[in-house]
Amino acid sequence: MKKLAYYPGCSLSGTGRAYDESLRAVFAALGEPLEELDDWNCCGATSYMSIDKGKAYALASRNLALAEREDADLLTPCNACYLVLEKTRRHLAESAEMGGRVRHALDAVGLGYAGVVRARHPLEVLTQDIGVERLKEAVKEPLKGLKIAPYYGCQIVRPYATFDDQYHPQTMDQLLKATGAKVVEYPFKTRCCGASQTGTLPEVGLHLVYRLLNEAKARGADVLAVICSLCHFNLDVYQSKVRREYDLEPIPILYFSQILGLALGVPAKKLGIDRCVVSATPVLERRAAHAA
Repeated sequence: MKKLAYYPGCSLSGTGRAYDESLRAVFAALGEPLEELDDWNCCGATSYMSIDKGKAYALASRNLALAEREDADLLTPCNACYLVLEKTRRHLAESAEMGGRVRHALDAVGLGYAGVVRARHPLEVLTQDIGVERLKEAVKEPLKGLKIAPYYGCQIVRPYATFDDQYHPQTMDQLLKATGAKVVEYPFKTRCCGASQTGTLPEVGLHLVYRLLNEAKARGADVLAVICSLCHFNLDVYQSKVRREYDLEPIPILYFSQILGLALGVPAKKLGIDRCVVSATPVLERRAAHAA
């Protein structure tokens, strides 16, 4: 497996801390502890790109250049960071003008980026490099009886489908099935969660959140699994507001890495499960009692 430099991004250092904690724990349990990229910076997120593309590409490419200096790909769990870094890599390769501007900016701080390294998502690394079979062999606490709806969000597979299908992705499904859990059919797996509209246009954003939660409940899911910290925030934190507007039973929202960690025998506290607003404890206790 090629060397990986872990790039958590800003959200995993804040509201998405449980994602960071659980991802580190999973890779450590699989014998592949993560090494964080030294001196990384914000990718610029999607908003910076709308203000100044040149500076946005330079900001994002600095992380790629730092990784390239270490001859390592960037392990990038945040969907927004992954999209920005992949967009940057592609645009610098396609645009001689922008590529020249960015290389000049990097050269001013003693860095260079030749396009050798790229951002990679944990779903890709876990399925293609580590492998589903290796994960299955490492399972210590099979999650039999737990029904999970896999939610990918929209940014990880569109517009770039680098490692999975754009409309019917399967990598997370494969990993969750390896834990012994039942993955329910979830046709909304790539629908938008509303992103920042939950704060700017709440009547629109909350309805989008409701649709995702309601579909998961309708499919009989005990838990909704996510791979994006913003998706997790919307579906978890805003769930109480949604339930005041709609007739809906609560459903826990867990990062896919938290679910893998449970199956690998990692304590729930170490996976940040207690950080969730909608508690997963009742569901997990019922599953454990049923399995016993």
